[in-house]
Amino acid sequence: MTAVQLPGSPVIEGDRLISTNPATGDEAGRVPVTDPTDVVRVVERARAAGRWWAELGFDGRRDRLLRWRRLLAQRMEQLAELVHAEGGKPIPDALVEIVTAVEHVDWAARNARRVLGPRRVRSRLVLAEFSAHLEYQPYGVVGVIGPWNYPVFTPIGSAAYALAAGNTVVFKPSEYTPVVGQWLVDTFAEVVPEQQVFTTVHGLGDVGAALCRARIDKLAFTGSTATAKKVMAACAESLTPVLVEAGGKDAMIVDADADLDAAAEACVWGGMTNAGQTCIGIERVYVVEPVFDAFLDKVVTRAGRLTVGARDADIGPITMPTQLDVIRRHIEDAVARGGRAALGGPDAVQPPYAYPTVLVDVPEDAAAVREETFGPTLTVNRVRDADEAVARANALPYGLGGSVFGRRRAAAIAGRLRSGMASVNSTLTFAGMSTLPFGGVGESGFGRIHGEDGLREFARAKAVTRRRARSLLRSTTFERTPADVARLVRAVKMLYGR
Repeated sequence: MTAVQLPGSPVIEGDRLISTNPATGDEAGRVPVTDPTDVVRVVERARAAGRWWAELGFDGRRDRLLRWRRLLAQRMEQLAELVHAEGGKPIPDALVEIVTAVEHVDWAARNARRVLGPRRVRSRLVLAEFSAHLEYQPYGVVGVIGPWNYPVFTPIGSAAYALAAGNTVVFKPSEYTPVVGQWLVDTFAEVVPEQQVFTTVHGLGDVGAALCRARIDKLAFTGSTATAKKVMAACAESLTPVLVEAGGKDAMIVDADADLDAAAEACVWGGMTNAGQTCIGIERVYVVEPVFDAFLDKVVTRAGRLTVGARDADIGPITMPTQLDVIRRHIEDAVARGGRAALGGPDAVQPPYAYPTVLVDVPEDAAAVREETFGPTLTVNRVRDADEAVARANALPYGLGGSVFGRRRAAAIAGRLRSGMASVNSTLTFAGMSTLPFGGVGESGFGRIHGEDGLREFARAKAVTRRRARSLLRSTTFERTPADVARLVRAVKMLYGR
């Protein structure tokens, strides 16, 4: 890669990866590039540190994670400035992202013992002579490949939970936001200076591929569905388990009895926050016929008031320059297929920005409906009723999140969405709820971060039985007699055959 790049594109000069602001081209910082052949060495160093980290126990890890949480909270403004400088995200959006990340660090630290600590499990009558225990053991070294769109919240959603479970973490940040990733690791080292428990490797795709093949014990990946498939193929070579949070094309359904003002406000936020660069962002909206026109007017009015620019604007630049071509293509294709731009349109793409665009009556086979746009655009289509809305929402292979606005049937409609998450009368709120799991189905991935399921995702369940009495129904021995087998059969028929 040469040093001549579009603003925001990663630049490698010698052994340094240089990160630049997508709006100005100003340098945000530089980090050392990891040679792919050195990734194994980094992983082995993390494995050695893992023995010390695991031996700290839940209480020791809790204390250190809470120290990190305190430091993150104290330096929120500093981190927000760095997120803005590197990815272009407006400062208010960056602060909201960091607040959510801090909450997840706190929850993971405080709840790891309760969720993962050893506990007794009830025995069953057929094996009543044995006690049963369950414990969770850390995998060892967890690799985390993070995205650029939420460079704090998303990797912390994996790393903090993995660390709380007793693993060490090797983190490969996106090449578009490596400086933020290094900042997270450096601040963790301030509160855990004894061992390199949380480390980074930096570079392009070849470094990520090397991490997949470095004999880590589990990988947590966030990124596009296409890249997720490559990651899984690389990890399959060593049967390394993978947690995948991939792309989305989330839908919002507006029923006839919805609060239209609240729905429009949430729709614009859910679709256009972070310039629409949100995997769980609302990209498709299905509105029942009786309220369609009124809802559309409210959405267009609210979206039309949004400011676009740097730092404190509502919408910042598109972080990855090549994404501008995708946004433009989707808008042009929608209009060419008979859709109408109620706001914005093809001219809304003005690098490095994309202005709010609301597309109406877009055919369901258009790219703007079927492919992830990752820009501040919405397709708003009318439907006969909620049943048609659900059918359209579920028609794509994605299944990350979703939203439903309504009163009487909203919860039931949300339950019918083929998605890992859903919000009723709100959008995106499940991401900030540290007590709930986060993840998708289908081409949006599998596995869960956050909540109790997120902690268990980074630990192996180990079952232990212990004999505590003589067997009354002898079966698991060659010393059993025909009479023993007969008694066993009679007992099972009595218990389960009636």
